[in-house]
Amino acid sequence: MEKDIYIEKAKYIDDYNVLLCFRDGIERIINFGTFLKTRPHPQRNKYIKYSNFRKFHLENGNIVWGKNSDLIFDNLYLYKGKNPV
Repeated sequence: MEKDIYIEKAKYIDDYNVLLCFRDGIERIINFGTFLKTRPHPQRNKYIKYSNFRKFHLENGNIVWGKNSDLIFDNLYLYKGKNPV
């Protein structure tokens, strides 16, 4: 099942909220803020700035930040509507 969970569209909403639209029509608004603020790491700290956070893209059905996948999350977790913590 997990391989079928594919993000087709992602839209920045506000703050750290992103609307994810999955291949099967399910839509979820996910807040990535708690994760970014409570899990500091040199590779992802720059995404605390909204201007950097908004620069995500889709790659093979995943939402990704950075050229080298600085941030990438499990699609099953996002599909269930769980905010990363």
